[in-house]
Amino acid sequence: MDLLNTLVDKGLRRELPTREEALAVLATSDDELLDVVAAAGKVRRQWFGRRVKLNYLVNLKSGLCPEDCSYCSQRLGSKAEILKYTWLKPDDASKAAAAGVAGGAKRVCLVASGRGPTDKDVDRVSETISTIKEQNEGVEVCACLGLLSDGQAERLRTAGADAYNHNLNTSEATYGDICTTHDFSDRVSTVQQAQAAGMSACSGLIAGMGESDADLVDVVFALRDLDPDSVPVNFLIPFEGTPLAEEWNLTPQRALRILAMVRFVCPDVEVRLAGGREVHLRSLQPLALHLVNSIFLGDYLTSEGQAGKDDLAMIADAGFEVEGTDTTTLPEHRTGSEAATPAEEAPAAAVPAPPSDDTRRDLVSVRRRGAGTDLPPNA
Repeated sequence: MDLLNTLVDKGLRRELPTREEALAVLATSDDELLDVVAAAGKVRRQWFGRRVKLNYLVNLKSGLCPEDCSYCSQRLGSKAEILKYTWLKPDDASKAAAAGVAGGAKRVCLVASGRGPTDKDVDRVSETISTIKEQNEGVEVCACLGLLSDGQAERLRTAGADAYNHNLNTSEATYGDICTTHDFSDRVSTVQQAQAAGMSACSGLIAGMGESDADLVDVVFALRDLDPDSVPVNFLIPFEGTPLAEEWNLTPQRALRILAMVRFVCPDVEVRLAGGREVHLRSLQPLALHLVNSIFLGDYLTSEGQAGKDDLAMIADAGFEVEGTDTTTLPEHRTGSEAATPAEEAPAAAVPAPPSDDTRRDLVSVRRRGAGTDLPPNA
């Protein structure tokens, strides 16, 4: 297939595909799916071998968010029956992080609901970062606290934060359809502030919100322009009680094509398989390891994930290995933060087909264990 040969060649050279090529990946048929996975897998192995980086989420503050992001179970007005609690104490957060580290996690992601942190919140998170690093040697810490104000990124970096996560989520053109309390440029600005402060930028997307192929390509090209070190790919978890509860637009095959497209556009970046993989990839999760080089271990912020022991078994059974703390995730050349090639324009693609009748709503389970509860985590 000429398209895939071209994309592999470009990926091995870190050359940006055209928009037409990225759209063509999303338009491939199910009959071509294994060829697409194999091609993207060559690019993945070129830059990351067969290593899989494990990440572990700690939800520092759950629910009660004033923002109206339609996809989020913690949003303003959400009726999702999730856990709600205020800030975890540093020692409690460190204990939660330790569970993930014991399971093999190399990075701990500290997340707090809300528009963005106050200066007092930054002080609180800074203490938590210090506690986690003192008690878990070699662990990376990524903060995800929302929109940052002037000087906050520098303070988090000084406190020991290695990375900052703030996702773009969807294309700029459709961002107003999923959120009205902040805009796309606010998110871009926060990622840039994290980079300017010397933190590794982590920014990704959510697929399955009813977006078109063109929207998916737009957001991935916008991410390539920002040049984050890691790109988490989330698949919408349609929580009951949120505006997107009926958006079941994904099949396992489409999810794999989306991951392949992201790998071709961001060949040497840590592509992370994030929320919703169990719900939408289901039994095809092992195939995704040929496309991504990073996953979350165990549970997510407000939903249950696959058991950590099953994640580790899946990685081993698929012929991959967990990346150790003595290994640098990114290829050496990325430490120079080379700029991405400008994107080329292409016609818009069609909106994806509506969900089929066999959607698995029973797979969405609210998290009732781990951080903020008296039950042990699923790491």
